[in-house]
Amino acid sequence: MNAEIKKFQNYKNVLDKTGCGFCLAKWTQTTIHLHIGRTHSCHHPDTHAIPLEEIKTNPSALHNTKFKKLKRKEMLEGERPKECDYCWKVEDNSDQISDRVYKSHEPWSKPYLKEIKELGWDKDYNPKYVEVSFSNKCNFKCSYCGPSFSSQWVAEINKHGAYPTTDQFNNLDWLKSSGRMPYKHTEHNPYVDAFWEWWPDLYRDLDTFRITGGEPLLGQDTWRVLDYIIDQEDPNRELNLSINSNLGIPDKLIDKFIEKINRLEDGNKVKSFVVYTSVEGWGEQAEYGRSGLVFNKFWDNMNKILTKCPSVTIGIMSTYNALSVPSYDRLIKGVYDLKREYASTNRAWTTPISLDASFLRHPFHQTVQVLPESFADTVKSHGKLAESLQEIIHDGEHNNMGVTYGYTMMEIPKLHRIYDWMVSYQKPDVLKRNQYNFYKFFNAHDERRGTNFVKTFPELEEFYNYCKEIKL
Repeated sequence: MNAEIKKFQNYKNVLDKTGCGFCLAKWTQTTIHLHIGRTHSCHHPDTHAIPLEEIKTNPSALHNTKFKKLKRKEMLEGERPKECDYCWKVEDNSDQISDRVYKSHEPWSKPYLKEIKELGWDKDYNPKYVEVSFSNKCNFKCSYCGPSFSSQWVAEINKHGAYPTTDQFNNLDWLKSSGRMPYKHTEHNPYVDAFWEWWPDLYRDLDTFRITGGEPLLGQDTWRVLDYIIDQEDPNRELNLSINSNLGIPDKLIDKFIEKINRLEDGNKVKSFVVYTSVEGWGEQAEYGRSGLVFNKFWDNMNKILTKCPSVTIGIMSTYNALSVPSYDRLIKGVYDLKREYASTNRAWTTPISLDASFLRHPFHQTVQVLPESFADTVKSHGKLAESLQEIIHDGEHNNMGVTYGYTMMEIPKLHRIYDWMVSYQKPDVLKRNQYNFYKFFNAHDERRGTNFVKTFPELEEFYNYCKEIKL
């Protein structure tokens, strides 16, 4: 057995001594969507509502909801919460290690096993890994995103209605009926109030804090977090801080962001700072999929941050989809060039910039699976290209420090997995419906946004016209 796998298998046995469903992430990790009043402790289970009456007396109920505490109770009593079925399927049907083991083994979980077991299920617990979104305010409306995370999407759907796909893509009815309609960024939000009441206590216990959106740098709460940390005379120096940004904001905000980052770094206020951003292709094709993106400006801003913030790492969260296929090789090469140019031993990661490629699962009509098999070789070539660009500096300035400026074994397998998923079986009737919706969506996209799919993606013209002729 591989030593790494054996290590995690042994830790699974440790967890199982408490219960076969025991997962430390139910205590140590949380994602809190303040703009819709929902939370979860892992990306696999659906979010659940945070009752307003709970946060009135206990702001930490943004994480420590009564609902979540009951799931903790199940875990401590040897049960498997139904909402965590993703991990149970992995554990019951394969020899793979489930995410409950990986997450429980993280440095923000493993050291706290004993205290969590002794604490019990009904007590409040400050998480160590927190992701928070204050608002859906955003200047982009990416094709695979939606109203929950983009105010631009809300405005478009209010103006034009849902897209004419069979599932009425991005209609607001479901959001309203399920209580997921976001607060407007201009209106009072009691969940944000509760966060700021909890924050001074939470901050001291954090290992990792990440602000997502929307576009976080368009909201005042993000700047308030940065200023709070900067102003601390005795800061939490073990904090790993990160912020998501589309990097398509005005120059003055980019410059302000860089100034804040450097004050945090120079003042030894944080352990590390990571900027997460997103892009799924190159040039005009990338702009089409991410409405609002000016690609050259985006690339310039990444260079600017890497130049002026020598300790900061950029992580590109790339949601590989059908529109990525024609130009993704250029993105791989472009990121490789940045890796080489900014390689340094000063950064927290071994590479100054990473390309974290995951395949889009929803909306179904834009996944790479809708494409004909004739594109499979192109998808496969992207993994091979990254694999060919593995390099480590062992001379010159870095003198055998092992600084990576090529693609790593964290990045390469994810690109290979995209091909494996693309060629996996999809029922013919499902594929037909998704291809029908592909045309319906992008035809309406062109009408609403003044774009031109065929002109932008000549490589996909034949497929686009094929989808146009599909009848359901």
